[in-house]
Amino acid sequence: MHCVTNIHEDLYWLGGSDRQLAKFENVFPIPRGVSYNAYLVLDEKTVLLDTVDKAVGERFFENLEFALAGRPLDYVVVNHMEPDHCATLGELLRRWPGAQVVANAKTVPMVSQFFDCDISNRAVVVKEGDTLCTGRHTFTFLMAPMVHWPEVMVTYDAADKVLFSADAFGTFGALNGNIFADQVDFERDWLDDARRYYTNIVGKYGAQVQSLLKRAAGMEIQMICPLHGPIWRENLEWFLEKYQRWSTYTPEDRGVAIFCGSIYGHTENAAEILAARLAERGVKNIALYDVSHTDVSYLVSEAFRCSHLVLASATYNGEIYTPMENFLRDLACHGLRGRSVALIENGTWAARSGMLMTKLLEEMKEMRVMEGTVTLKSSVKEAQRRGLESLADAIADELLH
Repeated sequence: MHCVTNIHEDLYWLGGSDRQLAKFENVFPIPRGVSYNAYLVLDEKTVLLDTVDKAVGERFFENLEFALAGRPLDYVVVNHMEPDHCATLGELLRRWPGAQVVANAKTVPMVSQFFDCDISNRAVVVKEGDTLCTGRHTFTFLMAPMVHWPEVMVTYDAADKVLFSADAFGTFGALNGNIFADQVDFERDWLDDARRYYTNIVGKYGAQVQSLLKRAAGMEIQMICPLHGPIWRENLEWFLEKYQRWSTYTPEDRGVAIFCGSIYGHTENAAEILAARLAERGVKNIALYDVSHTDVSYLVSEAFRCSHLVLASATYNGEIYTPMENFLRDLACHGLRGRSVALIENGTWAARSGMLMTKLLEEMKEMRVMEGTVTLKSSVKEAQRRGLESLADAIADELLH
């Protein structure tokens, strides 16, 4: 049975949610599931904007057939060719052989890479600034390469001032009936997943996101329709400000995230002592994570959120403790920059993790390693306790003054 939602005049949402998928892209845990959004405009010509993942394909085709009500499908706009949005495109083109595919020059060959079909005779190839008039609506196409694939584009509808934003402004999480961001407590229930989605999926490409944001600033946008998560029709400026911060690697919060890689608990004890001393000095925004037990996607998200990071790591086989090293390399891959970082190292006979973490941080941009690295030789003794007190003083002074 169909589940179609009219979201504005002749614009309809045809998506679906997958609550059974354990990992998005087979990498990122999604305990709240994920939605796949597709949109249909019923103008003089009918226009479908993107398709969906095969997991919700059956429902999608039921929705599309119901919404079309016997009308032909004239155009399908492919803003993003990734399979979570295009796995059903091949079947769609078989079911509606008269539909034209609106895509850019980088997208067209990808269609034949994923499917055994040639769309050259039914492709409408568009470039930056090209338009498509379907009656009341005029769609303008803007290229958004590497947000987060090279073929990505976004589509702007001038009639209703709607931006179909592809993966931009998306979030993890299944939709639960309320498909608009203003119908939920987004900051409480969705912001963490939105940040984790952005930082892990798009985070490396801040410069490209900045380019898109600057072009979008010249448009009058009243609604943002992403391919994942809720639709925005109110308070757009609040979410745009988040994207401005994330894409410029500006800390979202004045706070400290402590990341701990501990084997037998002694390094964790040092991290706990530091956290307690920070709290005594009036620091309220403190988070402490065990890098061995927390999925790295959450760690990356928190590093983007906080202004100050503490890396507390054992030395392992003469190197950085493996989960901590993996986390640091992931941060580098996602382009994080501009953070103040304090270090705690441990080693029973050769404490080298601090020096090695510093080398990795030096390969990143604008990462300031704070003075006063605390070195443990197996466990916290009085000298290390005093060092942690001093480190707490230094971090608190920067956060509170």
